Amino acid sequence: MTMPTMDSPTGTPAASWNGPVGRRVVLAAGGLVAAALIVGVPSGAKAHSLEEVDAMLRSDEKYFQAIDKPAPDFTLRTADGRTVRLADLRGKVVVLHFIYTSCPDVCPLHAEKLAAVQAMVNATPMKDRVVFVSVTTDPSRDTPDVLRNYGPAHGLDPANWLFLTTAEGQLENATRKLAEAFGHTFTKSEDGIQAHGIVTHVIDKEGRWRANFHGLDFAPVNLVTFVNALTNDVERQHHEQNSGQEDSWLAKLKNLF
Repeated sequence: MTMPTMDSPTGTPAASWNGPVGRRVVLAAGGLVAAALIVGVPSGAKAHSLEEVDAMLRSDEKYFQAIDKPAPDFTLRTADGRTVRLADLRGKVVVLHFIYTSCPDVCPLHAEKLAAVQAMVNATPMKDRVVFVSVTTDPSRDTPDVLRNYGPAHGLDPANWLFLTTAEGQLENATRKLAEAFGHTFTKSEDGIQAHGIVTHVIDKEGRWRANFHGLDFAPVNLVTFVNALTNDVERQHHEQNSGQEDSWLAKLKNLF
């Protein structure tokens, strides 16, 4: 069971991105993004501050929420028993979400939506600079084998994807408490079904929580655009760019769509 989410600005059902046609469209878009990022981006993507990127996304993407504060810290575990801390992910942009594998409806769609985003990212040099993180809110049922198989079953590439669960000695509700720290709840009923919202969180290379993308109807290219800005440190380099440059890399990327 899920909490209601905002309607699509185009009226397109969220699941449409996950059908055969939707996947082909996203993968084709991924090729365009790759071309834009490889060919059309000035060195260091210096033409914009992060504030300008935020403003553009606020205008174009109603499911985007800009944030700027330290991300909630965590110490969790992979299916293979490896401990992963937020600090271990420093130096990479983190795209993080919470799901549970027995979720009957939106969790698989959320995973597949991020798989489409990951395919777009991984078609560019950003592949080594971005990590996708799924966190289970049902650690008692989501065993190591379940965790290990879930991502590939929904199109996620293990090359830069992690599925995390509670670490040894942590309470069963530890990851649900972590979800609360990120601003939304997973309320578990007696039959194991969890009522919850759908949010994708973006954390920058220094461990600061930079954005939320709400629901399933955001445009994948907008999340890729924001991640690209973070991988290129646009906030630091804003004042270094030639102010006479009229056609920015970001505008060129957006114009492709």
